[in-house]
Amino acid sequence: MNDTHSAAPWHGTTIVTVRKDGKVVIAGDGQVTMGQTIMKANARKVRPLAKGDVIAGFAGATADAFTLLERLEAKLEQYPGQLMRACVELAKDWRTDRYLRRLEAMMIVADKETTLVLTGTGDVLEPQGGVAAIGSGGNYALAAARALAESDDAADAEAIARRAMQIAAEICVYTNDSIIIESLSA
Repeated sequence: MNDTHSAAPWHGTTIVTVRKDGKVVIAGDGQVTMGQTIMKANARKVRPLAKGDVIAGFAGATADAFTLLERLEAKLEQYPGQLMRACVELAKDWRTDRYLRRLEAMMIVADKETTLVLTGTGDVLEPQGGVAAIGSGGNYALAAARALAESDDAADAEAIARRAMQIAAEICVYTNDSIIIESLSA
């Protein structure tokens, strides 16, 4: 898997989630990159699901991510109010279905109680400390969000996520400052 196609999907976005004081936020940048060219600056990679009860952000190949979001919506309809169960069922399908197995994307999903990171390797991970990030600038956003969450008691989840995304955009060339935010309160 050293070809350009398999490496390309991971270089195009940053998604971060912060859970604090009964609120969960998922923020994502809007940049879509093909090689060294910015194809779009205001893509929407964060969106509500399940009639607004779940929020999700994705990184990776866009068509693959939309396919996974559709499958997750179906699982959420099948298991209403059970985010963990819906995600585990999606992860099982993702690993065993011949078509889904080839999809290259990652997702962060959250409802009022739970935040999960889903990967194509079958992982359904609950982040430590209510902070997680994915994508090319994910490590920068994760480090910034963790530091901000620990150092600024006055900052709310949205302010932390927004600042973490700004920091990632300053460092990662595949991340911009056109930030989309979705949130849920307990």
